[in-house]
Amino acid sequence: MIEINQISTLFLAVALYLLGMALVNRIGILDRFLIPAPVVGGLIFAILAFILQTTGVVEIALDTSLQSLFMVAFFTTVGLGASMKLIKLGGKLLIIYLIFCGILIFMQNVIGVSLSKVFGIDPLLGVMSGAVSMSGGHGGAAAYGQTIQELGIDSAVTIGMAAATLGLISGSLSGGPVARFLIRKHDLKPTEGKVEAFVEEAEKPVTERSFMIQIALITLSMAGGTYIGEIFSEATGFVLPAYIGAMFVAVIVRNLVDRTLPGTVNMKEINLIGEISLAIFLSMALMSIKIWEVVGLALPLIGIVLVQVAFVALFAIFVVFRFLGKDYDAAVMISGMLGHGLGATPNAMANMGATVNKFGPSRTAFLVVPIVGGFLQDVLFGAPIIITTINMFAP
Repeated sequence: MIEINQISTLFLAVALYLLGMALVNRIGILDRFLIPAPVVGGLIFAILAFILQTTGVVEIALDTSLQSLFMVAFFTTVGLGASMKLIKLGGKLLIIYLIFCGILIFMQNVIGVSLSKVFGIDPLLGVMSGAVSMSGGHGGAAAYGQTIQELGIDSAVTIGMAAATLGLISGSLSGGPVARFLIRKHDLKPTEGKVEAFVEEAEKPVTERSFMIQIALITLSMAGGTYIGEIFSEATGFVLPAYIGAMFVAVIVRNLVDRTLPGTVNMKEINLIGEISLAIFLSMALMSIKIWEVVGLALPLIGIVLVQVAFVALFAIFVVFRFLGKDYDAAVMISGMLGHGLGATPNAMANMGATVNKFGPSRTAFLVVPIVGGFLQDVLFGAPIIITTINMFAP
């Protein structure tokens, strides 16, 4: 057995991320479907480890103890993006879109758990094939998967990552065609939009002082959330992971700081820290998955994901599109919903970008979808629904 220590594992995670980035930049299909670089690099290592393990050559043991630190940091940066100023700007349309995203998350869990019983697998693996990996993407799969593995389901992260990858590809494949279908069927044309344009504050330079202030806000939220999670879990017996507590504390911190010290939060720096944390956290999560544990679950997993894709598409076309106004902006937003409802916000942006490049601009869609898909749906619906479902089926 080869044992790789903590620091070497961290270096390996970074190196695999860079390898993944190089491959994504050079292989067209990876770039087209927006497959994350850490997923590519980490999966390559996981496959190599699988081959070495099954052929009896060598077993590789990784020290991924730093993974949870980067995971909590990433979710904290998501919470710090929840500005009431942006939410108010989105208005009624944002609220409608958010409510349907909440319904979508709930139904994804219902589908995952229900089909897990049909296929005869653990309901918690159904949770991993539901909103965790569909609306949550690879980040949600790695984070919640770790929590479920602590409950005794060893293959949770692997199942979640596989489901998230299938969902990501499906979301990229379906978003544009669905929007095109709606636009042509209803003969839709671009409008001026239902909401005002959001004017960003003047971009601030990245400085040592400002960067350290953002780190202080992040670590404050992480510390507060960790304690709250522990106290809540001990008092109620209800599992509340540290990253969820940190995300909710970050929402409170963000809006208190905006009221008392406006201009202190620099989202350019916050997002940079979040992207780095997510890259390392995902790379570690992927490189440490044990593929041999889920080979027998391939068919149930594919079946569940196919049903999830069909539901999201039909729900978006026949229900959400109607309530959003059945206009051009609604069609563009539907392409975004398929993107983040089956993968991640970057997928949503790519789907909408491809749509508007062909049919015309939609200012409304590009304000509402990133705000909801980027953080609001996770903070208000994703975390509570997923954690409640996990606790319902926890052993």
